[in-house]
Amino acid sequence: MATSQAIDSSDDGVMYPDSIDPDSINPDSINLSPINPSPIDPSPIDPSPIDWASSDLDTNPSSTNATGPSNLDSVNLDWVQALAALPTLADRVAFLRDRLPPSVCLVAVTKTFGVDRIREAYACGLRDFGENRVQEAEAKQAALADLPDIRWHLIGQLQSNKAKKAIEQFDWIHSVDRLDLAQRLDRLAAEASRRPQVCLQVKLQDDPTKAGWPVDDFLTALPELDRLEHLNICGLMAIPPLALSPVELVDFFGRAGNLADRVQAQSWERLSMEVRSLGMSNDWPIALAAGATMIRLGRTLFGDRAIG
Repeated sequence: MATSQAIDSSDDGVMYPDSIDPDSINPDSINLSPINPSPIDPSPIDPSPIDWASSDLDTNPSSTNATGPSNLDSVNLDWVQALAALPTLADRVAFLRDRLPPSVCLVAVTKTFGVDRIREAYACGLRDFGENRVQEAEAKQAALADLPDIRWHLIGQLQSNKAKKAIEQFDWIHSVDRLDLAQRLDRLAAEASRRPQVCLQVKLQDDPTKAGWPVDDFLTALPELDRLEHLNICGLMAIPPLALSPVELVDFFGRAGNLADRVQAQSWERLSMEVRSLGMSNDWPIALAAGATMIRLGRTLFGDRAIG
């Protein structure tokens, strides 16, 4: 049954000002009690990569409901709590493998988690890992150099002075939120002979805790973005405000999908909006129903993280 109770959509990839403590938010959501999975089981399991972690993922929005559900009837919110209740990381990965379409890529967000957790996730078949901070990722990448098929995703806000390292270290950058940053990344990518996958982060409604292009500015910048030759601009990222109700989240992700469809329908020389990086630990089923092709899950996979 649909409800208007709020869901805490906070998760990795969100930058909070010092005045906001996301852990203090208690939206009392529908059957979505705070996620606190049991400790991860380090026992060996099949290390084969999972198909939906493919770098050549099929992100054609026609393969999913890109315009989003009109209501909650098509959304199984029980999946959030069912996933969190599973005792091991291997169980959670299997749960997601059974429910995510092949066109959807799971990005395991490892902000503040150590390399041992990443190695265990890798052993479960995960290959896509998301980090918020360039410097933290650099140390982990050095320690995991023996796992060359990991794909690294930068999902946190990127400062211009970190752009060079971001180009060198990441296969995906989800958080490009202004034209000057995109142009700087393009120049640096040319110098480094790299061509990272890029999502453009859009802010669909006012929220002081989120970065992102205002929609009008985003649309105005598209012709200039289409001229960038050394970035593969392939999609959109959007993060909802904290504590939206399920009905409000349906609307939010539906608007994100519609915006991506609107851009994708135009003729561009280079850029596309096939990838929709939407959905985090407490709202991923809604994002999935709205056409997400990437979901970013951290604490629902690994448990509560240290504040950092």
